Amino acid sequence: MNDLANSAVIIDAMGKPCPMPLLMLKRAIKNKSGGIFLLKSSDPHSQQDVTRYCSMHQMNCNMTKISDFEYHYLIES
Repeated sequence: MNDLANSAVIIDAMGKPCPMPLLMLKRAIKNKSGGIFLLKSSDPHSQQDVTRYCSMHQMNCNMTKISDFEYHYLIES
């Protein structure tokens, strides 16, 4: 996972409430179709939003809970 994360486009949504993390992810994917994205979020509701979105669009998504206030999503589109 570290190799993928090192080459990923980083989306920093820390401190932004939902739905901003998902909207920022969508914008990044639209601007760079295909690739690897690392979304950093502090909103616990992002877990449901991001994983559901990735599932609906057949994208691989690995979520890592860094702390109670930090979640990282490694997404391959």
